Amino acid sequence: MKIAVLTSGGDSPGMNAAIMAISLAAIARGHDIVGVMGGYEGLLVGEFQLLSATSVDGIGRFGGTMLGSARSAAFPTLVGQTAARDHLRAAQIGALIVIGGNGSLAGAHALAAGDSPCQIIGLPASIDNDIGLTDLCIGVDTAVNTIVEACDRISDTARAHRRAFLVEVMGRHCGFLAMRAGIAAGADAVLFGEERMPEEDIVDKLRNVLRRSFVAARGHRRCLILKSEGVPIATARLAERVRNHMANDAPGVELRETILGHVVRGGSPSALDRLIAQRLGLAAVKSAEAGWSDIMLAWNPPQGIGRETTDHAIRAIAIQDVLDETVRLLDGSSEVTQRRIRLVREMETLVGY
Repeated sequence: MKIAVLTSGGDSPGMNAAIMAISLAAIARGHDIVGVMGGYEGLLVGEFQLLSATSVDGIGRFGGTMLGSARSAAFPTLVGQTAARDHLRAAQIGALIVIGGNGSLAGAHALAAGDSPCQIIGLPASIDNDIGLTDLCIGVDTAVNTIVEACDRISDTARAHRRAFLVEVMGRHCGFLAMRAGIAAGADAVLFGEERMPEEDIVDKLRNVLRRSFVAARGHRRCLILKSEGVPIATARLAERVRNHMANDAPGVELRETILGHVVRGGSPSALDRLIAQRLGLAAVKSAEAGWSDIMLAWNPPQGIGRETTDHAIRAIAIQDVLDETVRLLDGSSEVTQRRIRLVREMETLVGY
């Protein structure tokens, strides 16, 4: 079989580890392996590159993706998908493994529909952890570690000057990064879009947090607030609104805002991300050999969901089911989202909120 691998959408640490595992597993099991350069944009023009054990040697420790990635405006169209199918047939691809997030999986599902040119297998890779029915996506653990390290450094300087910091992290419509990193960093409050909290309530909440944090009896020298980018109020505006009340709520304390931005995407993948990526990569090659298609391989999905693989932590789930649950995950109606919210609110009590 000739197997192709493609990375799409936002890059995430661990994508290279998955590419390496897929390539080495395919070669060891007697298959040819090619990489699609530049995501779905590369597929539109048939830009395939033969991969070898030498070309992927050691790439697992690097962030980003050696294949490149892009968001394609043309691929979602009928013309674009027809071109992609034609190139897959012409290259005699037997299975395409797509590594990416929600949009990338939606593209994979579209390719698998109707007259599919080959088997289509998806691997979840998104630092936001915004894909349904998988406990973790490739890249999440590294992103959380990066945020926690940044917050620890910010907390050092905050304590030195008795300051409050409002730190925005990535996440688009999913607040998982803010939630998990906030707990690990001992944040005094965590803001995320899934709660749909009105702006006035957010301001009132932060004012209350600051009053509690810097009350004289507590002797607190720093206040850390994590905000997901999915919260609709801009970080600068929120900081300014809260800052207008600082003289009364926390006399003598300064509030500073920091946006971590794309620094969260980069860096060498953590050991956990490498492990997840490599195991998913091997499972993808085995799934191709088994003839499976239009599925995503999920890491520790909910019990009883999907089809068993030879790896006890990985199950194959229909991509349509993944996309449906992703909608619920992001609009807050999923039980997974509700559990996350309850946990964060309970953990906030540990820091006195």
